[in-house]
Amino acid sequence: MAIERTLSIIKPDATERNITGKINAMFEDAGLRIVAQRRIRLSREQAEAFYDVHKERSFFGELVDYMISGPVVAQVLEGENAVLAHRTVMGATNPAQADEGTVRKEFALNVQENSVHGSDSVENAAKEISFFFSDAEIVG
Repeated sequence: MAIERTLSIIKPDATERNITGKINAMFEDAGLRIVAQRRIRLSREQAEAFYDVHKERSFFGELVDYMISGPVVAQVLEGENAVLAHRTVMGATNPAQADEGTVRKEFALNVQENSVHGSDSVENAAKEISFFFSDAEIVG
C-alpha cells in the first residue's frame, strides 16, 4: 500500500464548538498521522485563492464567507492511502447521507457547515498542502 499525504481542514463550525480534538482522534484512530498542523484565520484573499476552482459556482461567495468566519485548523495527514482513508472517515458532504461513525455524521451541522475539508486526489493533495505548508514544516 502507498503511504500518502493529504490536506485536512477542520472548518470554522468545528473550531467554534471546540471539537478539533475529537475530530483528530477519529483520523488518528483510522491510522492517519498528523505531520503538520496550524490554526489560522484565513483572509478573504486566501479563501478565494484556495477555493478558486469553485469561483464560477453559485455557492462560492457563501463558501468564502463561511471559511473566513472563524479560525480553521489546516493540517497534513499521512498514512496508507491517506486521501481515500481521510475521505472515508470524513463521510459524505451532506451529513444526512453520511455513514454512521464518520466525522460529518457525528459533527456536521449541515451541508455547508460540515466540519471538515479533505483533498479529493493525490494530485490535489500536493497542491493544497503546498498552499498552507512548506516542506520544512511537515515533519513525520
